[in-house]
Amino acid sequence: MTNFNTNPSPRGNHARPAELIADSAPAFDIDRSVAASVAETAPGAQSKRSRTFLTGFAGAAMACMLALGINGAVINPATAEAANEPAPMSQAALTPQNGETLAEAVAAKCLPSVVFVETYADAGGQLQAMGTGSGVVMTQDGYLITNNHVVDGGQAFKVTIEGNTYDAELVGADPSSDVAVLKAKDANGLTPMEIGNSDDLTVGQWVMTLGAPFGLEQSVATGIVSATSRSQIMDASTSAQAGGSGEVTIYPNMIQTDAAINPGNSGGAMVDADGKLIGINTLITSYSGNYSGVGFAIPANYAVNLAQQIIAGETPTHAQLGVSLSTVNDQMAGSYNLPAESGAYVASVAQGSGAEAAGLAEGDIITALNGEKVEGASDLMLAVRGEKPGDTVTLTVNRNGQEQEIQVTLGDDAASQKAAAEAKKQLEQSMPEQGDGYGYGQDGGNGYGYGDPYGQDGRGLNLDDLFGQR
Repeated sequence: MTNFNTNPSPRGNHARPAELIADSAPAFDIDRSVAASVAETAPGAQSKRSRTFLTGFAGAAMACMLALGINGAVINPATAEAANEPAPMSQAALTPQNGETLAEAVAAKCLPSVVFVETYADAGGQLQAMGTGSGVVMTQDGYLITNNHVVDGGQAFKVTIEGNTYDAELVGADPSSDVAVLKAKDANGLTPMEIGNSDDLTVGQWVMTLGAPFGLEQSVATGIVSATSRSQIMDASTSAQAGGSGEVTIYPNMIQTDAAINPGNSGGAMVDADGKLIGINTLITSYSGNYSGVGFAIPANYAVNLAQQIIAGETPTHAQLGVSLSTVNDQMAGSYNLPAESGAYVASVAQGSGAEAAGLAEGDIITALNGEKVEGASDLMLAVRGEKPGDTVTLTVNRNGQEQEIQVTLGDDAASQKAAAEAKKQLEQSMPEQGDGYGYGQDGGNGYGYGDPYGQDGRGLNLDDLFGQR
């Protein structure tokens, strides 16, 4: 195994993306975490051929270049003065000066706030390079936002900001949302990136991505917003297979772009024409594992809110309906004489939840949220995760063949996250040979389905189970 001990170079990292075989359209997936990538540096390690995968980019920095003996070319394929306050939203548009282009003006404004992240493992008392990624400066005293898969499994971190390198510590992470916060030690006077409004994007508007693709620090690329509201759930088994956290990862309302995103860009910034942060670069879909014109960023409003909770020492919370769900399709509807051929079947309602207060009942089939069609449990899970605790949503519910609209005030999943952690710990202690054996329900952590083999991947309950036909 290649061992980068005292002063590992990110350009010596041979981490590579996960490769998931698929027979049809491109599938969503993250890359191997930096931890998983270390094992792949062994001499003679063979690369599996992959037809398609979607990857986030904790590692793989310079892997292609080193394999070809090339160093320097890509081959093949926000705060106020107070440290913990968010950066203000400026109303002034960025205006290029002295003949500079828009891209030049935006790059000059934003690059001082872009971070190069190096993640290391403790290998027998020596640091071993695991992978590299990117980040964004949030506060003058060194709080930085990045992706969880950039830092997952690391014991030590270094960050480079405006040419200065700092040791960093992991403040906290929200694996289910793929968001993490690092703190650059002894940093001060940094330039926080200005925060924009990711809820106010227009398809076709100009954007720039910034980060360290393939370990090439301070890189930028331009493109447009290709689409918005691209949502995806990565189940626990896929996450573990890809070297991620092994938890259900929920990506609601992602921003799609054709601006280049490559291995090493994860955790970096997507900004608008005013140089304001609108997204955190996270995923691509590709047949090669590298840029193919379809990349995705976590919306800044969502990611920054979670990061601020982490900085404040809180456990990040997410909106929760308070139900356990199963997916209804036409086959299930026919088998069990259900009144709707698609939707999310309410298997049970949590006591004290917003769903109970609103009058949702077992047997209801939720077919829409705020007018948007719900095809199944995953659709509802993503829609709820895209809201905030305390928001009121309108559900279209089929109850005994009659449709009605029910307004529900969403709660949060703080209690169920604690219950999930306790259940996982108990299960691991009592049945370690069976692994995790637990999962988030379709409501994104509602505390149902622990130990249920149908719940391990976060896809909720199975209708056969509900009707006693396992």
